[in-house]
Amino acid sequence: MLEIIALIFLTRNIGALAIKKGLKPGTWKLYTVLLWFGAEIGGIIIGIGSFGEDALLPAVFIGLACAVASYFILRSNLSRRPDVDDDINFIGKDMHH
Repeated sequence: MLEIIALIFLTRNIGALAIKKGLKPGTWKLYTVLLWFGAEIGGIIIGIGSFGEDALLPAVFIGLACAVASYFILRSNLSRRPDVDDDINFIGKDMHH
């Protein structure tokens, strides 16, 4: 339950950042959810492979860590894109009209 609440908060955060960048927020929210669950499942598989099938709790924590890392990687990627109102977009344009 807490994971779903966190994911809702994080998708809202990514959506707001996407709007600031002039991108479609729904697309980036979808990317966030897909990457989150993909990374979590991948992390669980890595954890089971590393610790064995009997150590499910460490595998789940590795999965959660991978999911959180996927959010930060996605946010970093989105943050590096130029803002929609960035001054670089207005070089050479008449600002008085």
